[in-house]
Amino acid sequence: MDLDKPPARPQHPQGCLTVAIRVPVRIVVLVLVVPVRLAWDALTVAGRFLSRTVLRPLGRAVRWLGRALFVWPFLALWRWVAVPAGKALGWLGNVLVVVPARWLYRYALTPLGHGLAQVARAIGAALGWLYARVLAPVGRGIAWLLKGAGLLLAAAGAGVFAAVAWLARFLLVVPARLLFAWVLAPVGRALAWLATAVVTGVGAVLHWTARVLLVLPALSLWRWVLAPVGRVLAVVARETAEAFRHAWRIAGRISRAVGRVLGTVLRWVFVEPVRWVYRTVLTPVGHAVRDLVLRPAAEAARAVGRGVREALAAARATVRQARADLRRTLLGEPGPPAAGDRREPGGRGTRTLGGSTTALTKD
Repeated sequence: MDLDKPPARPQHPQGCLTVAIRVPVRIVVLVLVVPVRLAWDALTVAGRFLSRTVLRPLGRAVRWLGRALFVWPFLALWRWVAVPAGKALGWLGNVLVVVPARWLYRYALTPLGHGLAQVARAIGAALGWLYARVLAPVGRGIAWLLKGAGLLLAAAGAGVFAAVAWLARFLLVVPARLLFAWVLAPVGRALAWLATAVVTGVGAVLHWTARVLLVLPALSLWRWVLAPVGRVLAVVARETAEAFRHAWRIAGRISRAVGRVLGTVLRWVFVEPVRWVYRTVLTPVGHAVRDLVLRPAAEAARAVGRGVREALAAARATVRQARADLRRTLLGEPGPPAAGDRREPGGRGTRTLGGSTTALTKD
């Protein structure tokens, strides 16, 4: 089953123009696309090989180097310098700032605030008494006087306003209403009707002029020129896109076939001869060198090493014995050890595995 085969599309009736355009376009596009697809697949394979063999190890090395140069020094600096310094500064701030500020607030500012609060309450009580006993009665009297004066001024103002309103109505409003009803309104209606007639006639003339000079030629151009050319260009574009998709799939198959052929050639030209040489020549030679040269040489080296170690041990024992004999000759035999206080208790109180002789458990 071909996995690259696109899903089947519903078949539509096609004209001769579509068929005539399809074949040459597909041939030209296939000739152009095959080298591009081969180059693309070669670059893809080279990029994967380069990423797997060079970029990923280089990235790991750069990441390790970045950690070694930046992360680990800063982490050590934070853990062993910044954190202890911060703790020390916090302790100094607590001792030098927080504790004195707390003492100042508790034993100086709090009593002072309580005293100021008592003074403020006393001043507030005095001001309240002054307002209730003096200012409030005086204010009520002034307000009563102002209210009476306001009533008198309001009555006088109402009479004056009524007289002025009556004069303004009969001298201005009534003449203006008559002028609007019998002069301005008829003249305005006549002017509006005249303007409507003129605009309607001019609009009709402009409409037919624009239709004859612009709309009908544009409609003819669209119907008989642009629409057919657009259909042809749409067919060409659709067939070109379909040809590119078809050519890309065919170029992919050709590229895979070329890749398989090149892989087979490289395998039979390089890989298989190297494998045969390694399997039939180098492996037996390596086994022979290992069995006939390396193992006997290793055994001889180990024997020589054992002999050298034994000779060195015998020399060290001889030197040690000679040094002991010289010490006895010059200084004499060592005396018995002097009895003295020992860290281990003696006699019955000596520590044993089966008895409890510690200070907390012994009888």
